[in-house]
Amino acid sequence: MRQGGGVTRTAGGGGAAGPPHGRSRDLGVLALAVIAPLWGYSWVLSKVALGYSKPFTFAVLSTYVCVACLFVVLAVTRRPLRPPPLGWTALIALLQTTLFASFSMFALSSGGAGKVSVLAYTMPFWLLLLAWLFLGERLRGLQWPAVGLAFAGLVLVVRPWDIGGALSGVLACAGGLAWAAGALAVKLMQRRHRVEVISLTAWQMALGGLPLIVAALVTHSGAPHWTATFTLCLAYSAILSNALCWVLWVYALRSLPAGVAGLGTLAIPVIGVLAAWLQQGEAPTGVEAVGMALVVAALAIMAAVGVVAGRRGGPGGTRGDDGVLLPVID
Repeated sequence: MRQGGGVTRTAGGGGAAGPPHGRSRDLGVLALAVIAPLWGYSWVLSKVALGYSKPFTFAVLSTYVCVACLFVVLAVTRRPLRPPPLGWTALIALLQTTLFASFSMFALSSGGAGKVSVLAYTMPFWLLLLAWLFLGERLRGLQWPAVGLAFAGLVLVVRPWDIGGALSGVLACAGGLAWAAGALAVKLMQRRHRVEVISLTAWQMALGGLPLIVAALVTHSGAPHWTATFTLCLAYSAILSNALCWVLWVYALRSLPAGVAGLGTLAIPVIGVLAAWLQQGEAPTGVEAVGMALVVAALAIMAAVGVVAGRRGGPGGTRGDDGVLLPVID
């Protein structure tokens, strides 16, 4: 799952380009086909890893293994190693790495991987509301029923009337909110500064991991129980789920319209639920299943709006727009 410090990936990471054609578009679709199962299954493996490690310990390890991979990519591709503006980078680090990783890991430690994967992907709806409050971006058309469906789904999945079982859902939603706030910070930063996307990702994860180290020490999290299973889960989370999938995600966003790329991510929470059901025996209750279906339906509406806008040349349909802002799962 992403988690440790997913960066917000924006379609505008690299400057405008013409519409995708031919081989580039085909490879973009292939990238999405690879990302969906890797990110979806990562939630289950993160849950497994927490059987061998405390949440903060695993978050620190997965974050800094990924950071090392990203800095290697920067060095090999001869991209600048200097950090982006530190004030903005530190804010993004706090939101998208420190808080998102903390909330997600503790949600997984107390709840099912499938449920957490769905609730973490409520980020687009929190982002809509934050953009409405802080950027004056009004909800339009089908965005309203999408938000309504998402809210209804959240109520059914979190089940606030069940105080004892609500903690995991609340933490997962808080993680989605932190992720969305980080996305908003990236959007505001890009209005003021031109930044290299891989560099921003690497540095914000490096900075965001520092409070996680302090938290691990303060809570006496200790070292993990090193086994072959834990090592494989850590490698999957840091190298495949974070580093590799992040590169593929950026390529997909640059090769496909943002709405199409967003539509391709709908399979991620579905795969997370199915994998948790098959491997962990986490069969959702009837109420939870209905709630998850409502959330996924709302995400589908949002993605469809992006696709239609892209075909018309409106907001949300071109690379460089903020229609799709998603971080990597640890």
